[in-house]
Amino acid sequence: MKTYLPPRFIVERDEARCIQCEVCIRQCGWKVHYYDEEDNVVRALDEKCTACHRCVAFCPTSALTIRENPLDYRRNANWRRENIEDIIRQSEGGGILLTGMGNDKGFRIYWDHLVLNASQVTNPSIDPLREPMELRTYLGSKPEQIEVKPGPNGFELDTPVPPQVPIEMPVLFSAISYGAISFNCHESLARAAKEAGILFNTGEGGLDRRLYPYGGNTIVQVASGRFGVHQDYLDVGRIVEIKIGQGAKPGIGGHLPGEKVSEDVSQTRMIPVGTDALSPAPHHDIYSIEDLSQLIFALKEATNYTKPISVKIAAVHNAAAIASGIVRAGADIVAIDGLRGATGAAPKMIRDNVGIPIELALAAVDTRLRQEGIRNRASLIVAGGIRNSADIVKAIALGADAVYIATPALISMGCHVCQNCHTGRCSWGIATTDPYLTRRINPEIASRRLTNLLRGWSHEIKEMLGGMGVNALESLRGNRLHLRGIGLTDSELEILGVRMAGS
Repeated sequence: MKTYLPPRFIVERDEARCIQCEVCIRQCGWKVHYYDEEDNVVRALDEKCTACHRCVAFCPTSALTIRENPLDYRRNANWRRENIEDIIRQSEGGGILLTGMGNDKGFRIYWDHLVLNASQVTNPSIDPLREPMELRTYLGSKPEQIEVKPGPNGFELDTPVPPQVPIEMPVLFSAISYGAISFNCHESLARAAKEAGILFNTGEGGLDRRLYPYGGNTIVQVASGRFGVHQDYLDVGRIVEIKIGQGAKPGIGGHLPGEKVSEDVSQTRMIPVGTDALSPAPHHDIYSIEDLSQLIFALKEATNYTKPISVKIAAVHNAAAIASGIVRAGADIVAIDGLRGATGAAPKMIRDNVGIPIELALAAVDTRLRQEGIRNRASLIVAGGIRNSADIVKAIALGADAVYIATPALISMGCHVCQNCHTGRCSWGIATTDPYLTRRINPEIASRRLTNLLRGWSHEIKEMLGGMGVNALESLRGNRLHLRGIGLTDSELEILGVRMAGS
């Protein structure tokens, strides 16, 4: 069937610069470039281009440019180009429109409407280059109060404390499953997490046994499909996370296409090679808070009460009430994933229209738990649209203990957010299990890039804390007096719990 869709992008080749080296042909996972033997030139098939920019980055003579196709439709406020082309695409394919990465709609990004306080005369700022700044965070349930008693080396703790997991900065690598991304990417995340003193999350695809040496820096996930879940898996992880939902597709299950289930992925997930990995929308043993509590304590029992248990949910309208129930059910950590959370594959309509921004969900959850007097009983981790160190600091001030990052980590390794992760043809060797493409990620280089990113962010966080006159992250957590809103309505300011700038 001939497609009615015009090419989304146009590949422009500067013939004066092109030396016909065919590097672009070898680098493109989408088979956009090809050699025309008749004319003895390299050409491009524009309709296949996803604007991943791999060819642009590796062209030795900078002969390539990719730009968006300026072709447009008759102007219509209701029937924009995206709406028309979605209908054409479904008319030609007859299925659900799938996409990768996160929501790209123009919803308000609240991080950009929040500004931070800074010290001036009466409360001097702190120079992080000359004075110690504490970014270490402890994840896990905290007791109501602690008591100490005399010991042989001074005072020692006399209060039982649930398992605590220290991280050297309030950042974790979010859940990205093996199969959705390549093994080399998983190894890169694990290496970087160990070097930076933080944790990476396996996602719902289990953990390849080659990465068990990184177990002390690993969050192992238990999702509805129970892929790769067994006793060794639970034992090796530092934290166990029950995945109820995620920001890119609240209320629905997961799907890893069969073409991405290689031999190694099948062994890790414990499913046949080449079969689709389908996670049900619900956990079929969880239909109430009581059922969730039973699973939480089953996992605590299975790990001898040595590991915090986390529960991950998508940010939805009643997230505050849900989080309250999760904490009362015995969870040590509540992870919340917002509207802009990314994924390897999601129905486009779900990704773009279901859920709420993480900033509003975080503020609502933190407020609710404080009002109920149970905020100390669980750490809060938030995800879904964290882009830089300033977003992290604002999230901490809104009440988070730490943040998950996924898209920044992938971008650090080479991702250009072309949103075609679900196809498995990633030219950067990230969202693929193709052996030829996966070799493009060198774990040593990628982990170095990741640790460089984290190091840069940690310096910036310390600078911002010092500017506020705060020398420890603990002093900022939930302190919304350090935030002010710009261009927000009274209702938005009330939900966020911040004042208008100038007040």
